[in-house]
Amino acid sequence: MASGEAAGKTAVTRGAATDSVTVRKCEALDEMRACFALQKEVWNFSDAELVPVRMFVLATKIGGHVIGAFDRGDLIGFAVAFPGMRGGHSYLHSHMLAVRHQFRNAGLGRRLKLFQREEALARGIDLMEWTFDPLEIKNAYLNIERLGAIARRYNVNQYGITSSPLQGGLPSDRLVAEWWMKSERVLALSNEKGLPKFERRMCVEVPAQIYEWKASASTRTRALEVQKRNQEQLRKAFAGGLSVLGYERDRSGDGRFVLGRWTELLNYSTF
Repeated sequence: MASGEAAGKTAVTRGAATDSVTVRKCEALDEMRACFALQKEVWNFSDAELVPVRMFVLATKIGGHVIGAFDRGDLIGFAVAFPGMRGGHSYLHSHMLAVRHQFRNAGLGRRLKLFQREEALARGIDLMEWTFDPLEIKNAYLNIERLGAIARRYNVNQYGITSSPLQGGLPSDRLVAEWWMKSERVLALSNEKGLPKFERRMCVEVPAQIYEWKASASTRTRALEVQKRNQEQLRKAFAGGLSVLGYERDRSGDGRFVLGRWTELLNYSTF
């Protein structure tokens, strides 16, 4: 997920514009084509790995959605979600979120997610999931601290070795973000109260240098060592009943997953 971080409360209003940017549902075929083009621009996938235009169209026909961010009519970001079912509980899987490079780090990623939440709740859907790279510090902070998602599942090399330079040639390990959109965590954040307190049981570190290490063939083994270490720690923690409930960043840019017991906070039904 390529996105920004902070956003104002006005971002929640459907179709509202902040400055020159408007967030709304995409429905026209030309808008789906624009999403396809932006996908290629952001991830630089090979043609074989691109989500085709027809899948963007299909999402809007089978209970999912495509949400677009427009600057003076030009698409600068999008989020696409598909319907899912697990354990008899329906949910939305937000497969992809992209923001054009020059519009990142200004809150647009969070704004797109909040619009997704509003649209889903209006249809009676209370859970959204998506996957994210555990080595991406900004995305992890957005997902956990700014949106209130939790993580308790780790998928090893989910997509194989991808063609995107963003992956740095590493296995495509992913954490699954669960966004319980009516939970105390999410409601507290929407009311600007911050995340509920929890007992810290362990932390898993992500060094800020991870981006440099992934980008260079000469240091990529360092990034792989961090990935393998964190994979082992997180999978063991999840098996022991812990969940990612917080995320910290220090002044050096290092990231840190903070784990606790989701069941100790639980006042909302999950599966």
